Amino acid sequence: MTRPSRYDILFEPLRIGPVTAKNRFFQVPHCNGMGRAFPSSMAAMRGVKAEGGWGVICTEQCDVHYSGNHQRELRLWDEKDIPYLARATGLIHDQGALAGVELVHNGSHVGNLESRAIPIAPSLRPTRGVFPATARAMDKNDIRAARRWYRTAAINARRAGFDIIYVYAGHDMTLPIHFLSRRHNHRTDEYGGSLENRARFLRELVEDAKEAVGDTCAVAIRFGVDGLMGAGGDEDEGRDLVEMLAELPDLWDVNLSNFDYDGSTSRFSDEGYQEQYIKFVKSVTSKPVVGVGRFTSPDTMVSMIKSGTLDFIGAARPSIADPFLPRKIEEGRFDDIRECIGCNICVAGDRAGVPMRCTQNPTMGEEWRRGWHPEHIPPKDTDDTVLIIGAGPAGLEAARALGQRGYSVMLADRSRELGGRVNRECRLPGLGTWARVRDWRLTQLRKMPGVQLLPDNEITGDMVLEAESSLIAIATGATWRADGVGRYHSDPIAGLGQIPVFTPDDIMDSRLPTGRVVLFDDDHYYMGSVIAERLVEHGCEVTFVTPESTVSAYTQFTAEQKRVQRRVMEKCADVRTATALRRTEAGTAHLSCVYTGRETTVPADAVVVVTGSTPRDELYTDLQGRDESALTAAGIRRVVRLGDCLAPGIIAAAVHSGHLFARTLNTALTDRTPFRRENVELGWDQPLPATGDDPLTPSGVFG
Repeated sequence: MTRPSRYDILFEPLRIGPVTAKNRFFQVPHCNGMGRAFPSSMAAMRGVKAEGGWGVICTEQCDVHYSGNHQRELRLWDEKDIPYLARATGLIHDQGALAGVELVHNGSHVGNLESRAIPIAPSLRPTRGVFPATARAMDKNDIRAARRWYRTAAINARRAGFDIIYVYAGHDMTLPIHFLSRRHNHRTDEYGGSLENRARFLRELVEDAKEAVGDTCAVAIRFGVDGLMGAGGDEDEGRDLVEMLAELPDLWDVNLSNFDYDGSTSRFSDEGYQEQYIKFVKSVTSKPVVGVGRFTSPDTMVSMIKSGTLDFIGAARPSIADPFLPRKIEEGRFDDIRECIGCNICVAGDRAGVPMRCTQNPTMGEEWRRGWHPEHIPPKDTDDTVLIIGAGPAGLEAARALGQRGYSVMLADRSRELGGRVNRECRLPGLGTWARVRDWRLTQLRKMPGVQLLPDNEITGDMVLEAESSLIAIATGATWRADGVGRYHSDPIAGLGQIPVFTPDDIMDSRLPTGRVVLFDDDHYYMGSVIAERLVEHGCEVTFVTPESTVSAYTQFTAEQKRVQRRVMEKCADVRTATALRRTEAGTAHLSCVYTGRETTVPADAVVVVTGSTPRDELYTDLQGRDESALTAAGIRRVVRLGDCLAPGIIAAAVHSGHLFARTLNTALTDRTPFRRENVELGWDQPLPATGDDPLTPSGVFG
């Protein structure tokens, strides 16, 4: 296939100072939970993106000094940090892409728990969060030292092979933005007061970097254009700052300063949502501009360039969901683009301090440790035929990947509409883009002659024995519990038989309560809050109850908790945190404080319990109870469970489970760890043990 000519503009080379990007696809800096703790995983992930056609690929934040360190990110404290970064730039350069590094000092944003250095800031202030530490005010010697740290890091970054050196002044988390912000900077010397003074430190850092490496490396500023809004919201110096420094850097990377908005989920923002904020930048600078907006549509990308909004199409999450997005556009394979759904499970992995994962792309984070590739998968190496029962996210992904391997697959589902839980959840408020999990897989499956789709088929144990399939994968999903058992209650809630009780399954099947409803959320992710929205739309008066201290507590990891809680507080009649649903009786729900046990009552015509789920594994239990000789006689050599049928979880876990089965033909635990690990090795003066032929054993430092 060839791409239409209207997309040619996306593949024009573009100069950034002394270097040239081969196209306009720019993977902006993004965190990933790998960093210096998992350097080989980090490098391999960036290398795969380079293979996918991105013209520029940047790191996550890279600390310049131990006095502003972030435990899970990269660092360039000195030359000892060069080798693993050089590994990443080497893999990036192998595919003809430019490598960018985001240099950072986190100032008062961190407590320096690793280094134990007292944090520093433009002015005295407590560090971010609840850790009891204070950042001391920097004196002139500190400022000179910080400039030296940045300059040294820039030089070492060039030695590591980077082509673009970022000075990061965004997201309210770095020294340069702290100097710029009136909220952080209360100095009265030449680094405080007027915007020109507050911008002095950023200007000096950029000038220092250009003097040190500017003949060979581009120097970029990353800046949140709304980051200098006054405390009362009535003064915004963001545009003034860009105008003041317009021609200083070789590139402007512009975004929103609050990451919860910059990385907004699809529940709250559409594709291209940042345009209204960043559009002015191109009008005040001749330097190239990159920005983001969860871009997945090639037409939107072209519009951003032709409208004069951007020069480069920036992406973090879309490059995670589909590292080969540029190549697919270049080759005109638009149906093959695995579009980001904007759920921020990638962000959640990083915030949890583990290699990130992706709902759409189950290979993300597994490139090095399992050797998984987002586009390529080994051809089949057995003569098995596969029957998959259940066409939810796990079943769809298993069938797709097995079909790609060349296996003969039958995918059956009792529903006429394939998609399982995705079909139902994507109809809830704000979750429409989640349908992409289903749609992309069905599009791929319909191209595969070896995969037979069998909707509207209720498969029984006897039918399995007659299917002439050697591998049986049961992906029949899970059912929400109606008894209130979950994280808080290990036993059923008393009195539920005396009042109408509903579960998320009921709501998604349009069985809705009326009147005054108590919603008890012990799940703590998105389901409780979107169900509450649905009930309010239906006209219910909702009291939202959760034993956690915040609404939808897990969404702190997906960078949307404050917005979720605000919406719930605006829509619901009452919100009770740190509170449990204790018992019910006709017309009344009894609530109790999770700390004191003190009870209160609220009127209730019905309750909705969003607590735990149980696997729908009756078919698996049926087959497990059959005589083994009957299975053998039917040619069945293995029966496995996938996704929620194995253990209820998030959609990303179900997709990963299906992909794991397609790769390994099993989901069982193994005696030996099935993926590579990066361990600290002691005694380097001793000879290393032979690696043998074990494909899971790394060969050398990076394997």
